[in-house]
Amino acid sequence: MTSLRFPLAALLLASSVPAQEAKQEPRKDLVANLCVRGKLLFSDDFSAAELSKEWKVAKGKWEVADGTLKGSELAADMHAAVIKHALPSKNVVLQFSFKFDGAKSLACSFDGKGHVCRVTLSPAGFQVRRDVAKDSGEKPVVLGKAAIDLKGDWHTMLVEIQGKEILAQVDDKAFAFGENDGVDAGKATFGFPTSGESIRIREFRLWEAGPNPDWPASREKLASGK
Repeated sequence: MTSLRFPLAALLLASSVPAQEAKQEPRKDLVANLCVRGKLLFSDDFSAAELSKEWKVAKGKWEVADGTLKGSELAADMHAAVIKHALPSKNVVLQFSFKFDGAKSLACSFDGKGHVCRVTLSPAGFQVRRDVAKDSGEKPVVLGKAAIDLKGDWHTMLVEIQGKEILAQVDDKAFAFGENDGVDAGKATFGFPTSGESIRIREFRLWEAGPNPDWPASREKLASGK
């Protein structure tokens, strides 16, 4: 009979590792299709004790917790929780990991003089759409959608914007994309509107984007579902 013995010091050391150090390994960058990544413009691993001042809380409660950004809607606001960040480029690639932790929905929205476009997520899937300013007289247009189970686990989303086209994907498994002239507009900020209690976000990165010469072939392949 073989017995395994571990030094007491090793056991004590293992038990003292902070919870955030035991989190999953960072997700690898998803493969971009519409764009080619350029200069890294901004990243945040939410490891600081407090939320970076580059983020601007508009509604709700947002805090750093265990290496994640946690957002929750406040009933008193009578509005989805929203946090925003400046967007220094019109064409971008944006990636982040997320986990539904009681939230009903999460969006990644891009605004200029008004709403421009967004990706909306629920535990059952996501869609990309052309947004419009509230007083424009126009209606939002859904450009593409994908069904995927997003409940429970961590997932990684990649959003690509190039000219009038927008593409979103989750985990290299589900894709939604489309085009609209209104997407090709100036964008000053992006934000994370979320409803319910609560959403967790981690490993945020934002790059400048250039056109991908292989996109026409990739678009045909994605459209065919192959």
